[in-house]
Amino acid sequence: MLQSYVRDTWVTPTATPASATGVRDAVTGDLICHVSSQGLDLAGAFGHARHTGAAALRALTFHQRADLLDAVATAVRDRRAELYTRSARAGATPLDARYDVDGGIRVLRDYSARARAELPDAPFLVEGPAERLARGEDFLGVHLCAPSPGLMLQVNAFNFPVWAPLEKLAQALLAGMPTVVKPATPTAYLTEHLVRIVAEAGVLPPGALQLVVGSVRPALDLLGEQDVLSFTGSAATARTLRAQRNVVARSVRFNAEADSVNAIVLAPDVPPGSPLFAAFVREVVTEMTVKAGQKCTAIRRVLVPREHESAALDALASELAGVTIGNPAAEGVTMGAVVSLEQRDDVRRAVRTIAESGRFVYGDPDRVRAVDADPERGAFLDTLLVSADPDAAAPHEVEPFGPAATVLAYRDTAHATELMARGLGSLAASVVSDDLAWTTALVQETAPWHGRLHLLDSTNMAQTTGHGSPLPALRHGGPGRAGGGSELAGVRGVVDLMQRTALQASPRLLDSLRTARTPAAADTE
Repeated sequence: MLQSYVRDTWVTPTATPASATGVRDAVTGDLICHVSSQGLDLAGAFGHARHTGAAALRALTFHQRADLLDAVATAVRDRRAELYTRSARAGATPLDARYDVDGGIRVLRDYSARARAELPDAPFLVEGPAERLARGEDFLGVHLCAPSPGLMLQVNAFNFPVWAPLEKLAQALLAGMPTVVKPATPTAYLTEHLVRIVAEAGVLPPGALQLVVGSVRPALDLLGEQDVLSFTGSAATARTLRAQRNVVARSVRFNAEADSVNAIVLAPDVPPGSPLFAAFVREVVTEMTVKAGQKCTAIRRVLVPREHESAALDALASELAGVTIGNPAAEGVTMGAVVSLEQRDDVRRAVRTIAESGRFVYGDPDRVRAVDADPERGAFLDTLLVSADPDAAAPHEVEPFGPAATVLAYRDTAHATELMARGLGSLAASVVSDDLAWTTALVQETAPWHGRLHLLDSTNMAQTTGHGSPLPALRHGGPGRAGGGSELAGVRGVVDLMQRTALQASPRLLDSLRTARTPAAADTE
């Protein structure tokens, strides 16, 4: 039975295996563990976070909190091989595991450096120059960003069991806010081991980090006005959480990063066979195969000019033919399994729905050849490329959360713009073109529907970090279906978790605030 980490103690739930949820190896189908939150003291966990964890973190300066991030990063880095090994049981290849684990470490390091460079060595932030509020110089106004005496409840998706909790933890710790992590059940054993690594390192104050595996539905009624509910997952679940009775009644701050039908657009000026066309093909195939396509930013819709449709389909199918599917531990395997048999079946249903208005160009949703694995016991899928009617509803509404993408041929620029907007809000989109005027016009029309636009041309294609990679310096989130939330974005993401209060005061009081130290620092003198 998987344990939770509550009030700085590892706790076993009271559930029996029969009443708990079984989690199976994505490759072999073998049972890994059972998951339940039955018998856990959720109220005690929340109280411990608010009264012990929050108090300790709020007493530190931004720079001291940055030290905590470095310590967590070191602890995880020193034992990351353990996380790599466990990641294979979720179907992850070594590349997938590094994307998740090392990506989380990099976010911690990045935020630590940003805090020291961009935030004061103080417990709070006084923003910008003061505004004069009267005719004289003795009544001024500023904004103070102070830590909230609440907690962050992370409700995370299964696809990034290491990166996601560390990314959110980095911002929460810097904001002076303790965290309770609720991982998705299919990969909860990975997040549990991550938290175990951090707990055994003893680098965080008591109450700063807790873990609840299993359901936290009762905990939603325990959230208060100073808390943050940070969700990553499906758009349907985001809608449910946003409307939860207590979340609404107490104005709990809610941040959602939801799945979306992200697009890539090939411009008419990019000829088949050109280096930029090849970069476009690689981008699509990478997004279909890294983590077996289980990324909220992955490309689902591939928009190509009608005159290039045949060439694009042939090139993509040829590249997909080079993908080797199977046991991540086997030599030469480049794509593993999806996380579970249930996820495999969900993807199958989704691609069949999309293909009703078109055809499968590459891959068979019902059959796959898996190296060193039983394709029936393991959650394996072929790479699935569909060509569909661009004006049909399903390609813009249904997301196959796996190694699948749909090619849609557009008539002209106006049609391409319309098709991008039909996703009703996406985390990311890519535009591939050397035509500056064409790209500029498309960006102006489509930016309101996207959280991030990845603009690829011949001058940057060798340096791109890729369509699907969120970066600490840039906003991660999107409008509409994508949840309307925002994560990362440098120190802006930290400040967003704090309470911004307008202050009207004399210059001498504002100067005192700017030079304030923590109570802990003052006590040492």
